[in-house]
Amino acid sequence: MQTQTSKNNANNLAIKMAIALILGLIAGTSFILLRESLISNGDLDTWTLINNLLFQDISKPEANKAIGIFYIVGQLFINSLQLVIVPMVFTSITLAMCNISDTKKLGRISYKTILGFLASSIFALVLAGIFGLTAHKMGLFNVNIDNIASSEGTTGSNPLLVFVQAIPNNIGSVFSENGRVLSIVFLASITGICINTLGNQILVLKNILQDINKIITTFLTFVITKFGPIAIFVLITRTFAIYGVDHLKPALAYVFTATIALLIFLSFGYALFIYISTGLNPVKFIKKITKVALFGFSTSSSAATLPLNTKTIVEELGVNEEIASFTLPLGMTINMNGTAIMQVIAAIFIASSAGYEITVGNILIIALLALIASIGTPAAPGAGAIILFTVLTGMGYNNDAAVLAYSLILAINRPIEMLVTSLNVVGDAATAVYVSKSENNLNEEIYKA
Repeated sequence: MQTQTSKNNANNLAIKMAIALILGLIAGTSFILLRESLISNGDLDTWTLINNLLFQDISKPEANKAIGIFYIVGQLFINSLQLVIVPMVFTSITLAMCNISDTKKLGRISYKTILGFLASSIFALVLAGIFGLTAHKMGLFNVNIDNIASSEGTTGSNPLLVFVQAIPNNIGSVFSENGRVLSIVFLASITGICINTLGNQILVLKNILQDINKIITTFLTFVITKFGPIAIFVLITRTFAIYGVDHLKPALAYVFTATIALLIFLSFGYALFIYISTGLNPVKFIKKITKVALFGFSTSSSAATLPLNTKTIVEELGVNEEIASFTLPLGMTINMNGTAIMQVIAAIFIASSAGYEITVGNILIIALLALIASIGTPAAPGAGAIILFTVLTGMGYNNDAAVLAYSLILAINRPIEMLVTSLNVVGDAATAVYVSKSENNLNEEIYKA
């Protein structure tokens, strides 16, 4: 009876999220049309008034008199989710390590998790390379970028630094920010293994971690179920309302190519992965994980989507809680299929626009750099486009035209980043199902329900 009630609640939440997404797209599109109409008629002041009232980012220096209602509501929701990211990842992984007494099992889970991430990433990169090369050969990426206004970019850094930073030299700095999730995973794993080794000598700390984890779960369930649909409407509406058509026109080919590639992988790539790796009906997976994809699309943050993802795969897909607690936080850090697809297509677009030679060999190197760079991409909105600079630097795409094209990507990439996040979080869930099934602890009755 309780399982049926949980299933009904999950279905109701998914429906509410879908409705909120559709209404947000309609409202956002309406505001785009209103903006274009007002500006074309020379009534910029009216749009500025609407923007300051509803959409303006009030954290910017020039917005000291703006109200930004949609920005405030959306940011409060995102902040409430990100508030518990570090303690949730730390407690869940630590407790998972405490409960795995078999060290061989821990090794198997780690190996299978990374293998699942790698398999789906290779598939994603091949798809991205095919789409990017096809668009280049068709001449779709030969756009005029001479008139694109340059925006401030970022300095590149070696993507391999992510592995060095996995083991922190200051424990306090790791717990004070959300960008060091891989370090949190390391600390949590070590702490859990040590508690496991010491056994009954460490009872107080284990009980405290369990209590904190229960508080976090209760808090997140309340926030997501009560305010999730409202937040989705607000976030989607604002995202689309602040983009003018003039931003999309110069790189419509990139947006179209990336969107089609991402949608194909989201719709069919993970379904194929589930079928091949587990033999389970992929339709069940796609149906139940849809609300997670919608939530990731709305928030554009893998970190913010982690709570709902964990709840969904455990309660609706039958994944073992230990495996979910280990696989999802790790995947949030290193499994970035959508990010890799976006970066490959964006790099090919930039290279083509800037006059660089595009060959299969170049694409293979781009794919390798994108795979490494995506591992170090923070689970935060907009991070993928910024880390893209690392790929461009590695390829030597640094002439003026490339910098201008990169600036264009930064300007228009927000809708693509939203879709990228959907792929990232669904990929984490698919790998968790695979690992749980391979360990013979997937509850298939729940999965098939």
